[in-house]
Amino acid sequence: MTVYFIGAGPGDPELLTLKAQRLIAACPVCLYAGSLVPEAVVAGAPEGALVQDTAPMTLDEIMEVIAAAHGRGEDVARVHSGDPSLYGAIAEQIRRLKGLGVDYQIIPGVPAYAAAAAVMGQELTIPEVSQTLILTRTAMKSSAMPEGEDLDSLGRTGATLAIHLSVRNLLKIERKLAPYYGADCPVVVAYRVGWPDEQIVRGTLSDIRGKMRAAKITRTALIFVGPALQAEQGFRDSALYDGAYPHVLRPKRAG
Repeated sequence: MTVYFIGAGPGDPELLTLKAQRLIAACPVCLYAGSLVPEAVVAGAPEGALVQDTAPMTLDEIMEVIAAAHGRGEDVARVHSGDPSLYGAIAEQIRRLKGLGVDYQIIPGVPAYAAAAAVMGQELTIPEVSQTLILTRTAMKSSAMPEGEDLDSLGRTGATLAIHLSVRNLLKIERKLAPYYGADCPVVVAYRVGWPDEQIVRGTLSDIRGKMRAAKITRTALIFVGPALQAEQGFRDSALYDGAYPHVLRPKRAG
């Protein structure tokens, strides 16, 4: 018996990997985070399978279902949004599984930041503008941020920030990042990417709060901050395809 932690991607069922689709279709037990994973993602579960939304459940209750499946020798598809390695809350589940002696595998999925960049229609690593993307969040009612991972510390890097789980913390984000990025720094908020009601809201550190209030978005959003978000013309071409930069796969041509 194996528990498969499956990355469902951002919401669009067509962004499931082939492996994820195959495992969902094969497991007689399917547990999915219904607040973040659409029912369409788990619609391919086999007929007669136990398909259960874990959004209202506690960790103990989830583990009881898994332990029961283990007793029956049934594989479990544990479906999480995005990629399970990012804010997936799988670490504590894995700890419990190891204590029970239950095998598990992690099946990666399309992370929210990658899906959002696709909808935004842009690259996040722009030559000589930003070559670093930092995935982070801010502390609210959840666990505190570790020392050195606060917005003051990260803002000093000047990197592009992808801030998760923080749409109700926009005032703090503005106050902490404006001294480093400037009040006019571009901000993009991606709401429910891959869902029918997805929205992309563009603004700056100084005006994004007002735009979010107007859009009435209070959850399930990813916040991008950084100059690379608006570098449409003011950057050089990458050396990757530049004829003046030979490399091992494109040697310098004679003559």
